[in-house]
Amino acid sequence: MRKPELAAVIAEKTDLTKEKANLVLNVILESITGALDKDSVTLVGFGTFEKRHRGARTGKNPQTGEPVKIKATNTVAFKPGKTLRELINVSSDAPAKAASKADAKASGKTAAQPAGKAKAASSGKASSRVSK
Repeated sequence: MRKPELAAVIAEKTDLTKEKANLVLNVILESITGALDKDSVTLVGFGTFEKRHRGARTGKNPQTGEPVKIKATNTVAFKPGKTLRELINVSSDAPAKAASKADAKASGKTAAQPAGKAKAASSGKASSRVSK
């Protein structure tokens, strides 16, 4: 999904015009971007955006094999929240169960745990590697 498509979904679900929905989306993205200079941005249930520093290092030119100095840089990392991870990792035959579980969690109610399903252990680390 691209930004115009996301703005159209926002417009449809909130009864806003596409122009107003696009403005709302731009304000949200600018706010997240601006906040990353000082702190991480956490959207509970969705995930956390944070600025990470990548130190200078030596790489290799793939065509010649020569060593190349790579400058230090800052990048953005995203760590998905528990609810998002659960919705993404659900089997394709049970998306309604995951959605109802997420809805119940949002409303403060508990949903029944499917029998025989163990919670998957995850390291919770998002890759911060950026390719150019």
